[in-house]
Amino acid sequence: MSFLGSRSIVFLGTPEPAARVLGDLVSAGFPVSSVVTRADVRRGRGSTASPSPVKRVAMELGVAVQHDPAGLAGSAQGSLLGVVVAYGRIISPRILSVVPMVNVHFSLLPRWRGAAPIERAILAGDETTGVCLMDVVDELDAGGVFARGEIRIGESNADDLTERLTELGSQMLIDLLSGDLVVPAEQQGEITYAEKISAGEGRIEWSDDAGAVLRRIRALRAHTTVEGRRMIVHSALAVDRGSHGAARPGDCDGSATVVCGSGAVQLVEVQPEGKGTMDAREWRRGRREAVVALGS
Repeated sequence: MSFLGSRSIVFLGTPEPAARVLGDLVSAGFPVSSVVTRADVRRGRGSTASPSPVKRVAMELGVAVQHDPAGLAGSAQGSLLGVVVAYGRIISPRILSVVPMVNVHFSLLPRWRGAAPIERAILAGDETTGVCLMDVVDELDAGGVFARGEIRIGESNADDLTERLTELGSQMLIDLLSGDLVVPAEQQGEITYAEKISAGEGRIEWSDDAGAVLRRIRALRAHTTVEGRRMIVHSALAVDRGSHGAARPGDCDGSATVVCGSGAVQLVEVQPEGKGTMDAREWRRGRREAVVALGS
């Protein structure tokens, strides 16, 4: 018996990675009958309605769109399979009793159940992460796993890692749906939770060691301040602390090297408040001080 059988697919998702998976499913010839995604958001001065990335792709592909999953509870038993990718809302047990669902989750469950598995894996210094295709159940990310794939994180930032995991997850999903029926395996190991990233976590603490500073920069839209004005640090490299032994954490020299609590990092790309992204050394040349105090 095939995994999908005669069922059509209802796709639940919202952001760009989910839109990529939706497009791949349709391109591969799977019968996606409808999409459930968040309602349009009003943006800008003119309050222009902005659709989610998933809705935008669905409209381009001619797939029906709905914003409330409640109607799925009235579906004929066995007629639909739900595919969930970063949907962002709880799916009620009433719906799950009628429409079984497969979730594409970007971690090696049970590690990093929850909203921010990619960022938490980088922040924690994990060497590997991956994708799990799991059965959606009442408990958060606790369902049995149909398939899992693992990759090394390396020096990837959150955007790069998201792209890699999306590509892996999309192919795994196509393979699962194309194959025979699989019984999900119970999750094994220590459970950890990927709590939603708070606004304050993006602030760089220069008193941290260089490794922790770099992980924060790779994982988040990390920022510091220069004379009270915010500056985003898009990328940085680990460097030898060299002759900065007496310097204070946050001191940035003429080469854009910043002292940390332990070690040092060299800024590569920064974005000062009100400006575009620029080479960090170019930014530093525009400052006349011998040392710029970051975090001030």
